[in-house]
Amino acid sequence: MNSDTFHTPAALRRAVRSIALAHRLPADDRARLVLSVSEAAAPSLNAGRHVVLTHTYEPADGDGCGRLTVTLRLPRRTPAAPRAEKRPLLPVEITADHRMLWRVPTPAAPGHGPPTDVYSDHVLVEEELRAALDRTDGLAAEHRKLKHELAETNSGVLALYVQLEERDEELRRAHGRTLRALEDALRPPPLHVDGLEMAVHYAPAGDDDPTGGDLYDWFALPDGTIHITVVDALGHGVTSTRTALTVTHAVRTLALEGHPVGSIVARTDSILAPLAHSVMATLLLTRVNPSTGEVGLANGSHPPALLVRADGTAGYLEARGRGVGYPLPGSERVVTATLRPGDLLVLYTDGLTESRRDTYEGESRLLRSARRHRGRPTDQIPAAIARDMLTDVLHKDDTLAIAVRLP
Repeated sequence: MNSDTFHTPAALRRAVRSIALAHRLPADDRARLVLSVSEAAAPSLNAGRHVVLTHTYEPADGDGCGRLTVTLRLPRRTPAAPRAEKRPLLPVEITADHRMLWRVPTPAAPGHGPPTDVYSDHVLVEEELRAALDRTDGLAAEHRKLKHELAETNSGVLALYVQLEERDEELRRAHGRTLRALEDALRPPPLHVDGLEMAVHYAPAGDDDPTGGDLYDWFALPDGTIHITVVDALGHGVTSTRTALTVTHAVRTLALEGHPVGSIVARTDSILAPLAHSVMATLLLTRVNPSTGEVGLANGSHPPALLVRADGTAGYLEARGRGVGYPLPGSERVVTATLRPGDLLVLYTDGLTESRRDTYEGESRLLRSARRHRGRPTDQIPAAIARDMLTDVLHKDDTLAIAVRLP
């Protein structure tokens, strides 16, 4: 063990450099050791106090490298040493008795290199500076290489992202085609009746659902009367579609069996209650005689039909009742009216009138819209009304509108 006392930073630096050179440390490790020890001792030396430098060497073991340990003993009453994060050059151990230790692997035992006195300080500093510059250049080159690799990786990721976007768009288009096909499969076929024009517009609450709880059915009864069912099942998506289908099928069966329109709401509930306890839906049932224009409506908690005369006068055909799954289901009465040539009957679900969460305001807007579009061809009227009603939507819901008119 060699120990020396130092009073000036310059003398300490020369001593540390000499130790590092004697142990043949590479120039960059030598510079790190000199700077680390000098920085640690600077507060004491600048305050006029002395420090003690000790170094020991442990010969190589199995790994072929020895280990140089440099110890700096600081005065007990010394200014605070710089914080550890301010000394990033070499790892240091700090003991309770004010000693600081640096343990540095060495390539050879001392004395194997050239004598230290053949080197001047400026030559050694220049060598250390050159080593630092070489290391900086190497890091810069590595940084450029990593940036180039990162740019290539980003380019590849971008290309993959574009491919995924294209594939996602293809899947969306295929999904849309499937949903439209499913929606068309759920609709009843077009009904062509002499002396009667009918058209429909339907839109689900969301783009991801092919249909929702709003469903309709129309068919001709044996006596030539046209039966129209409008159902709004509780909820959205496929589950509510299943409920709506269950209700419309039950209504169709009862209507074809010849049951009066006023009794079908209650009978539908009595049939489905033992089979489907969770079924809950509003419904509006309409019978239209194309020959006479006579209309009969039964209601189960559903919005009323709107009748717009050819001269522009309009009003709602109110019929009280409670829907399937409600307490005391059934239509309290059947509302009747007579369609004259040019009159327009509009059947719809609440998604059309409650898009702004105000039913009364929605019904007023619907009445104005139906009046405004009554002169259009019948097949254009439901979609035109829906466009008017679904501006500034606050509450998205399935929407259904049916137009019935005597030509």
